[in-house]
Amino acid sequence: MFGVEHSGGVHWALSILTVIAYATLPLGSANFEQELVPTLVVGLVYALLAIIGFRYVQRRGRAFAVAYVCVQVPLGFVVFALSGAAIGAVLLLVVLVSQSVLLLPLPAAAVVAAIIPLIHIEMELPAGLREGLGTLAVTTFTLVVTELLVREQRARAELAAANEQLRGYAAQAEQLATTQERNRLARDIHDGLGHHLTVVQMVLQAARAVIPTAGPDKLDAMLAKAQDQSKEALAEIRRSVAALREPRCAPLVDEVRALARAASEAGVPTELEILGESRVVRADVEESLFRAAQEGLTNVRKHAEATVATVVLDYGSADLVRLEVRDDGHGLPASPSPDAGFGLVGLRERVTGLGGQVSVDSVAGRGLTLTIEVPG
Repeated sequence: MFGVEHSGGVHWALSILTVIAYATLPLGSANFEQELVPTLVVGLVYALLAIIGFRYVQRRGRAFAVAYVCVQVPLGFVVFALSGAAIGAVLLLVVLVSQSVLLLPLPAAAVVAAIIPLIHIEMELPAGLREGLGTLAVTTFTLVVTELLVREQRARAELAAANEQLRGYAAQAEQLATTQERNRLARDIHDGLGHHLTVVQMVLQAARAVIPTAGPDKLDAMLAKAQDQSKEALAEIRRSVAALREPRCAPLVDEVRALARAASEAGVPTELEILGESRVVRADVEESLFRAAQEGLTNVRKHAEATVATVVLDYGSADLVRLEVRDDGHGLPASPSPDAGFGLVGLRERVTGLGGQVSVDSVAGRGLTLTIEVPG
């Protein structure tokens, strides 16, 4: 009602209490005379309004609620007078207090609870005061208990709504996590598997080119290199499918040095420079720097047509690690964006997620420099 749905249990409880109160009306009171037939008739009207009319009013606006209470209060007073101050009449008015809490703002319901004890105003002063105070205590207690019940129901409704909202957020978070994991796996497959397959392709291409002139030993060495890279590619596939983010066992410097050595063996002499004193950084930072070096050297071999490359790991800043991959190739074409291709896009996603930045500097015919800066 008015933003709060009250349970059917409350309605049934008030309806049962109304029926019980009506059934006790004929008992009257030992101190006052009762008009039985008018009591039962007027009491029946009151009870029907309390059971049926209350449910109808709950679905209407505030004006209907006020009108309902304004009708029931004097009607209850009439029932009390006709019944000879029967306890059942008092119970009917107590039900009205509970209904007022459900229908009206709390201050208005408190006014109703304060008015009802006036049913004893025609009694002699000592008895009327005593009965009035007793009725006031009952109506006040009813007011407080009903308000607590309303608040408890409202809290339950708000908790249910919050739980539903949390379930929605959890579903969104799960979907986002799934998307992020897919992107991560895609980057790992591209950066890891793509790197090793590029080396295999270039080694096999070189082997085919020297078949007419090379001896068996040289060809065997080149094929062994291709086989090693194939094993590395298979290991990358297994790691990506398993979706493990375990820290690398070897230090970053050693792994980048291995990348430079593999690039040199594949035909592009590559030098590694370490600036500052190397230090241990977070596993996700090391992973991103390793992938950046891997992607940069893969692009050098695939696209740059370079004769030499340089990888720089700079630990000179206390809170930043910088990686550079430079080559003396033909650089990027004039038209494509530096972000063209999945590799650099995935690399930017990795680095940006760590609060770092990626820059690509290229001069046509004079090479390209890929720079990664990551907090660490």
